[in-house]
Amino acid sequence: MRKGFCIWLTGLSASGKTTLARLLESALVSRGLMVQVLDGDEIRANLNQELGFSKADREINLNRIAYITKLLVRHGVVVIVAAITPYESIRQQVRARVGDYVEVFLNCPLEVCLSRDPKGLYRKALAGEIKNFTGIDDPFEIPRSAEIEIRPYCDSPDKCLEDILHSLERLQRILPLGMKILSN
Repeated sequence: MRKGFCIWLTGLSASGKTTLARLLESALVSRGLMVQVLDGDEIRANLNQELGFSKADREINLNRIAYITKLLVRHGVVVIVAAITPYESIRQQVRARVGDYVEVFLNCPLEVCLSRDPKGLYRKALAGEIKNFTGIDDPFEIPRSAEIEIRPYCDSPDKCLEDILHSLERLQRILPLGMKILSN
């Protein structure tokens, strides 16, 4: 069985986490890996509906995602998590809990995310309809330990994907394209 690991995409809402998670999923599946995407919005909608956006609720939500991730990783799955994960302390908890973990920071300025706003969440937060919204009335702490940092406002999604894949190869999490494991 191949060894699983976690790729945790963190960044502001509308920074491109879900888009990159899906592109990365396709690229890794095409390399023969078992892959599962855990999208923060989908997890909240299906498993954590009772949670709000206080720091305590965010911690519960992210620790639940980390637990599911750890189980999948243990069974050889490459798990791609796309979740805002705004606090450094929670990212460190998740890293410790999951174990085999690669953090990818989507460094996208708030102004760019505000202009994208595909779900209208920033508009609602600015109007006071959503409380504790990351980047508006709740902080996003810049990651200090991310193994990979990309700038999705400068580069196309395909270029960001290429950068992540090259970084995963450099970190020896995946083999370079075309290389095969030889068995005896």
